[in-house]
Amino acid sequence: MSNARGTVLAVQISPGGIPKMPVEEAVVGRMGIEGDGRDHAKHWKEERAISIQDLELIEQIRGDGYDVAPGVMGENLTVKDLHVQTLIPGTKLHFSGGLVLELTGPRKPCFVLDTIDEKLKDDVINRIGYMARVVQEHTIRPGETVWAE
Repeated sequence: MSNARGTVLAVQISPGGIPKMPVEEAVVGRMGIEGDGRDHAKHWKEERAISIQDLELIEQIRGDGYDVAPGVMGENLTVKDLHVQTLIPGTKLHFSGGLVLELTGPRKPCFVLDTIDEKLKDDVINRIGYMARVVQEHTIRPGETVWAE
């Protein structure tokens, strides 16, 4: 069992593509966050329902000279102190509001990152978070605690 524990800083959606914009609350169903557009067939899979990124990695990437912030690279959830990149597939994330996700694999950089910088896609490999499937549907809000098991 992991001791990873963090906080949800932002919940983000978009009509399709990037950036994703923050919302105060979102309903999470089996296929992801309601109202979050998906304009690529690869996103219509249960194992890719939600994308999660650590604030610490966003800050690291910004320190590398890229103009990024929560949601800019297309993540649904921005978390702090969870260190999601150190977790493994199969890890369950429990949110204090009742949502449960299961990490399915590292997120792969998408071609849409080229709109930020043509080098960004290559520079964020293994630093762009995780994909997850929904185990327990629920609403989610910024400020919730999240822990890994």
